[in-house]
Amino acid sequence: MDQQTNNKNRYLSCSGGDDFEECGGKYCRPHRRKRGDRASYALSLLFLIFVIHSVSAQNIPVVPFKDIGAGSTSKIPTHQQSAPQKRAITLAEAVSIFLQQNLQLVAARYEIDLVDAEKLTAGLRPNPEIDVSLADIPIALGPGLLKPQTYSYGVSQTIEMGGKRKKRVDAANADSEAARAAFQIVVWQLTNDVKKKFYAVVLAKSLLDLAKENQKTFADIVDHTTEVFKLGEISGLDLQRLELEKLKFDTDVANSERDYEIALRDLRFTLGGDYRAMDIEVAGAIDYYQDYNFSAADLRDKALAARPDLKAAQLSETAANAQIRLQDAQRIPDVTVGAGIEQVPSGGSTYNVGFSVPLPIFNKNQTERAKALIQKQKAQNDQQLITNQILSDVDKAVVGFEIQKRRLELYRTGVLKKVNDIQTSTEIALKAGENDILELLDAIRTRRDTLASFYQTIFDYQMALLDIELATATPLPK
Repeated sequence: MDQQTNNKNRYLSCSGGDDFEECGGKYCRPHRRKRGDRASYALSLLFLIFVIHSVSAQNIPVVPFKDIGAGSTSKIPTHQQSAPQKRAITLAEAVSIFLQQNLQLVAARYEIDLVDAEKLTAGLRPNPEIDVSLADIPIALGPGLLKPQTYSYGVSQTIEMGGKRKKRVDAANADSEAARAAFQIVVWQLTNDVKKKFYAVVLAKSLLDLAKENQKTFADIVDHTTEVFKLGEISGLDLQRLELEKLKFDTDVANSERDYEIALRDLRFTLGGDYRAMDIEVAGAIDYYQDYNFSAADLRDKALAARPDLKAAQLSETAANAQIRLQDAQRIPDVTVGAGIEQVPSGGSTYNVGFSVPLPIFNKNQTERAKALIQKQKAQNDQQLITNQILSDVDKAVVGFEIQKRRLELYRTGVLKKVNDIQTSTEIALKAGENDILELLDAIRTRRDTLASFYQTIFDYQMALLDIELATATPLPK
């Protein structure tokens, strides 16, 4: 064999066996296989790749939700092992961090401190007053102008009448309780919100894992299809269609990564504290599926007993009643008593005592009393409004929960089984050579869309449970 032939064949390696023939030396050339044998080989290869990835991918649907329990910690995914380890937090830990350092809660606590500061002022008595004066000061010196100067000293104290101090303290205490109730409203609403944001991260992570699994499966299919194309078993048009489909899977991964990162950063911001140092990921504290049966009447009773906004309205009426009593007492005039001495250095001293009482003829504190009465009427109206709102919230939450429960049951008992049947049928047909790669693509897309919808349904079901918690202000039993 000449040198030109050797150079031409030096990149063809030989493994021996029936498929190759000796060509002299260490280089060889392959036998030309029959077209039917190569087609069988290509279909078997694609079937093997599809089965391997289908089996591994079937573990995805329930892991992000089912295997998450209170106090559990999730392992760092393989694709993140090279990145710095993040702090994995459970739902309970997320709520605890939120209650300690959320800046909106911190701001709401300051409102309580401001109202409590008013309690200090409410318990104070009026300050006494001291009076010092000098009389008969000569303006000019001359015969008959020099008179003895008189020094006057006096002290006075206002005595509050009508129990104003006690009623002022009672009003300040009522305002403090109302402020605490308003703070509980913020805690109640934001705690529910942070739970929803936590579950949103779990959902986004589940969809991202699914998208990456589909991307890897399809990338392997494209690679092996390219090899089959080089063997001349499929047309270039089929390969181009596969490459276009791969772009869709790549885009799905990019969109899922975006949604996950945004959801994670929303959670980090909600937890509060130093945003830059809040490098976390979710470990989870969510049940995959727990069946609940609610009684609307029971939920209404719980809501009316526990809702902090209704309690705040009731305490607002209590505070308004305290203000009415205080403003009624303000109509009673206070008495100011005093005593003093007038001293003439050249001659003796005289003493005096007295009191003063303002006459409530024109100003009888009408305006403040009217404001207090209006505030009471407003509080009573708010209670009726909030009561109606509570009943409506409970009814809507129950209706939404029942719908989401039925949706989830449909997926659990019907749709998922059909997806598995489609996968099995596709595998059998592919093995028998009765379908082509495009039917395989349809099976992959069907599985992807169905599992994504299933994840969303699990998330919607959990959101429905949180809506019931929000409507009743009562944590659900686990």
